[in-house]
Amino acid sequence: MDGATRWVKVWDAPTRLFHWSLVALIAGAWFTAENGWIDWHFRCGYAILALLLFRLVWGFVGSDTARFVRFVKSPVAALAHLAHITKREPDTEIGHNAAGGLMVLAMLALILVQVGLGLFSTDGIFTDGPLAYLVGPDLSDRITGWHEFNFNLILAAVVLHVAAILTYAVLKRHDLVRPMVTGLKKLPAGLAAPRMAPLWLALLVFAVAAGGVYAFATLA
Repeated sequence: MDGATRWVKVWDAPTRLFHWSLVALIAGAWFTAENGWIDWHFRCGYAILALLLFRLVWGFVGSDTARFVRFVKSPVAALAHLAHITKREPDTEIGHNAAGGLMVLAMLALILVQVGLGLFSTDGIFTDGPLAYLVGPDLSDRITGWHEFNFNLILAAVVLHVAAILTYAVLKRHDLVRPMVTGLKKLPAGLAAPRMAPLWLALLVFAVAAGGVYAFATLA
């Protein structure tokens, strides 16, 4: 009947674990840097790199809602979506909306740049990134400055992300947090559930990503 809804699984466990693990590791990377725990800072960085590699691959082979082709839209589509931000209406989005999809891309790009810069950075005293020797001390020192500046961009993106979640909650009464925790979202009964990729595939992708990063960290 009209108005009927049902609970639908829209986010798989690997995507949700990636999201919250990334949050924790970015906080850990900041905390360890602030306290001068450089070895742990690099460990956080390597773990973030493994997560990013997993997410990039998962964006092509993972569940429907995790795939880039499903949620990456044009800036025009994002602006068209935001034009209705104040209109209260049922939440019928399966996965990221057009604006949220671009925010995901921006966040992934900023974090990937951050990790890449960290590999060439130096603290100028005891610890160099594993690839710092390739660029020399002067450029490595400048890259460290870019690394610090880029983290401010990540913080700005995080603030914007949280502000968007709060805006949707207040203006549209859309809860975007619970689905990323439970995986479930109440949607109109007529909408088809997205296809979920098998867990073994996620474990395989992550094992390859983590193994590659471990080999790099050990041999670099």
